[in-house]
Amino acid sequence: MQRRRFLQSSALASTLLLVPKFLHALDRPEARLATMLRDAPAGQARRLVVVQLSGGNDGLNTLIPYRNDLYYKARPTLALQATDGLLPLSDDLALHPAMKGLKSLFDQGQVAICNAVGYPNPDRSHFRSMDIWQSGSGSDQTLSTGWLGRYLDNSCAGCALPYQALEIDDTLSLALKGASRNGLALKNPGKFHQLTQSRYLSRLSQEKAAASGSELDYLYKTLAETASSADYLYDKSKIHNSTATYPNTDFGRNLKTTAELVNSGVESRVYYLALSGFDTHVQQRGRQAQLLGELSDGLAALAADLQKSGEWSNTLVMVFSEFGRRVTQNASNGTDHGTANNVFLLSGALRKAGLLNPAASLADLDQGDLRYQLDFRSLYASILTDWLGADASLVLGAGVAPLAGLLG
Repeated sequence: MQRRRFLQSSALASTLLLVPKFLHALDRPEARLATMLRDAPAGQARRLVVVQLSGGNDGLNTLIPYRNDLYYKARPTLALQATDGLLPLSDDLALHPAMKGLKSLFDQGQVAICNAVGYPNPDRSHFRSMDIWQSGSGSDQTLSTGWLGRYLDNSCAGCALPYQALEIDDTLSLALKGASRNGLALKNPGKFHQLTQSRYLSRLSQEKAAASGSELDYLYKTLAETASSADYLYDKSKIHNSTATYPNTDFGRNLKTTAELVNSGVESRVYYLALSGFDTHVQQRGRQAQLLGELSDGLAALAADLQKSGEWSNTLVMVFSEFGRRVTQNASNGTDHGTANNVFLLSGALRKAGLLNPAASLADLDQGDLRYQLDFRSLYASILTDWLGADASLVLGAGVAPLAGLLG
């Protein structure tokens, strides 16, 4: 049987595109977070939940320098005022008023914020900058595998099956694609299981007897692993149904699915979610307020859900965006693509919470953009080493050091 015939005959290739997701890899050749994160409860594996804010969230109107005259000068109509109901975190910085849920977690010592996170020679293209963040590369590199995919390849003990890293979406991001192992993308365990039970799988298994060749063997192995993972996730998903109240949005439902899988005992080490819509070139205030409220309420619901089940202390949530926005507002009451941004870390096991480093200076800009202070790859290295217990050098290369002198 020819490979083309195989792909054409598979319903999986034409619906959730499961086969291509896995085939992508075939042609692609001191004080650390340990001082910040308490040990997980005995016998419980730690997990990482990554939340991607797609489009480039405006960090300056998320974490607001509300006593800085330069901020108000750069944003005469877009800047948020103290009278707007800001949520102060310090004498100088406040959260957006829509983020009350996150502020409550901050006050409980369950949020840490890294300011001015970025990388040298930043790229302002959505696609290229997201590739950089998802692959863990430098701006002068192009990698075909993701940082979490390489974690699965090299450092995740017992992570042979794809359900060890789950993206709660219909397609798999670069971040979860490795050279030999990939994560799995699904929106709903029940529908995903139903798809893998389709009549096409039995037809394909019958045709397997007439097939030969290592590539076809790999395809069938992939389908078998996918079906096995679907069975596992479907069976587990029936164990626990969350009664927590999440935002009635796609992102809220994805967070609820994540919590249900965690609370059902799914062994996944990584969950990956995205909230889109942050490319706010026009009329930013209303749109960003809606999105930040959805993010904050959703994360607060997730934390409460996992606290109730005792799973919050071995969960770390990282929230990032591919870049920030320009310091000066544009003529459309929005902001254009910028550079450095804040990254939020949430967990019930933070040793050191709060603002982990100073905000970027508004008096020392790089051609109108914030200068980065922390390289995002050092943050990745700390998470890999000190939270997931991985060898960061196998994932990011020998030249990337974990954060030192910042989190202790």
